[in-house]
Amino acid sequence: MSCLVKPRRDHTRQVVTRVLVSAFGGCKGTRTLEEIPQPPSWASMTDALTRFHPTRTAALERLHRFLPQAGRNYAARRNYDMGRDGHEGVSTLSPYIRARLITEAEVLQATLARHNAKSAEKFIQEVYWRTYWKGWLEMRPAVWGQYKSALKGALDNVQTQSGLRDRWEAACKGETDIDCFNTWAQELVETGYLHNHARMWFASIWIFTLRLPWELGADFFLRHLLDGDPASNTLSWRWVAGIQTPGKTYLARTSNISKYTEGRFAPKWQLAAEAPALSGPPKPDAMLLPEAGLPRPTQRTGLILHDDDLSPGFILDAGIAPVATAVITTRSGLSPLTVAGHVTDFASAAAQDTADRFGARLGTISYPAPTAEALAHWANAKELDQIVTAYAAVGPAADVLAHLATTDGAPPLYRVRRSHDSAAWPHATHGFFRFKDKIPQLLEGPWAAE
Repeated sequence: MSCLVKPRRDHTRQVVTRVLVSAFGGCKGTRTLEEIPQPPSWASMTDALTRFHPTRTAALERLHRFLPQAGRNYAARRNYDMGRDGHEGVSTLSPYIRARLITEAEVLQATLARHNAKSAEKFIQEVYWRTYWKGWLEMRPAVWGQYKSALKGALDNVQTQSGLRDRWEAACKGETDIDCFNTWAQELVETGYLHNHARMWFASIWIFTLRLPWELGADFFLRHLLDGDPASNTLSWRWVAGIQTPGKTYLARTSNISKYTEGRFAPKWQLAAEAPALSGPPKPDAMLLPEAGLPRPTQRTGLILHDDDLSPGFILDAGIAPVATAVITTRSGLSPLTVAGHVTDFASAAAQDTADRFGARLGTISYPAPTAEALAHWANAKELDQIVTAYAAVGPAADVLAHLATTDGAPPLYRVRRSHDSAAWPHATHGFFRFKDKIPQLLEGPWAAE
C-alpha cells in the first residue's frame, strides 16, 4: 500500500475497485488431511454469521457501502444506537478489522480517497482507537495476565457464591429488571455485535448498577463479540471501571441513553447514581516493543496463518515464498469458558476464505491443532528451515507463537510486524488524547504494501 499523502477525492472508486479486485483470483493450494476445518454452511448460518459473512469480499462490500457516510455524517450519528437492525450510523467493519480480513491501512486509505482528513476526523480516530489499545497493551502485556488471573478468581467465586452466580447468570441471559440492558445482552449473544455506545452503557450498568465483577463482564464480551480482542476489550472495561485512567469512571445515565437511543429506552430510577472507581494493580511501566523482522528468503520457509491477521499479502509480497502453510485459529483461547460458536465459526470460515484466495502462493496447506507441539511437528514434517508469521498482538495467538519459539526442535520463528503497527504502537505511552496528536503524522508516514 502506498503512502497516504494528500489523496484526491476522485480516486475513491479507483481505490475501492483496486481493493475489491484483490479479493478474487488464485487457485487452491494442496491440502493435507490434517484437521481440515469445516466452516458452517450458509444454510445453517447463525444470525451473527448471516449479518457478518466471514469473507474478505463481504468486508470490502461493507466498506464500499459505508464510505459515503465516513465524513460529517459519521461524526453526527456515530453515538446513536438504533438497535440491531439500525447500525447505519457506524461502519460495522470491526469484525473484519479484528481478523484483518481487511486492514486498518486499507480502511484509512479508502476513507482519505473519499474525504479529507478534517471531515473524516472522527472516523479516522475510531480506527486508530483499536491501534492505540493494541499498542498500549503490547508494551504492558502483564495487564492481560492480571486480567486472566482476576477472572479465574471471579469464576471461582461464581461457583461458591450462589447469590453472585444468580446475578451473573441473569445478566448474561438478559433477565434483569433493566430492559435496555436485557436487549443489549440478547443482541450481543444472538448477533455477535453491539454498538460501541451500548457497550459503554452495558459495562457501566454491569459494574455500578448490578455490582458484578468487571472481569466477568469483559469475559462475557470476549465470548460473544465477533470483534472481541484482548486489548480493546480488556482496556475498555478497565476504563469504565476507573482502573485504566485511575479515578476516571464512566456512568451510564438515563438522559444519555434516552437521547442516543432516540427514546427507545429510558431506564428512569433504575441505574446507579454514582460510579466510584474500582481498585486494581498499579499499571506496569511501558516496555520496548519486541523486535520483528523478515526471515531469509532463500531458506525453506513455512508460513503460519492465524486468525489475528488473515491478510498475508504483505509477507508474500516481500519475497517470501512458503513451501507450506499451517492455518490455525485461536479464538477458543479467549476465555476459560466456552466461546460462542459464531465467534469460532467466523474465525474458521474467514481463515478458510484466506486460504482459498491465496491458494498456490501458500504452498501445501495444513490445518494442525493450534498448539506449539502440533506446529513444531508440522514444521519438522515439512522439513522447514524457518517459519514466518504475521505478528500477533497480546492474546491466545501470541501465546501459541511464543511457546513455539521456545519449543525444542522447532525451526526459528520470525514474526513480521506491519508498518502501520510499528509506526503507531510506540506512541501509545499515555492516554489516547496524547496519541491522537500523532495521527496526522502517522497518516503522512510510509506504509508497507499491506
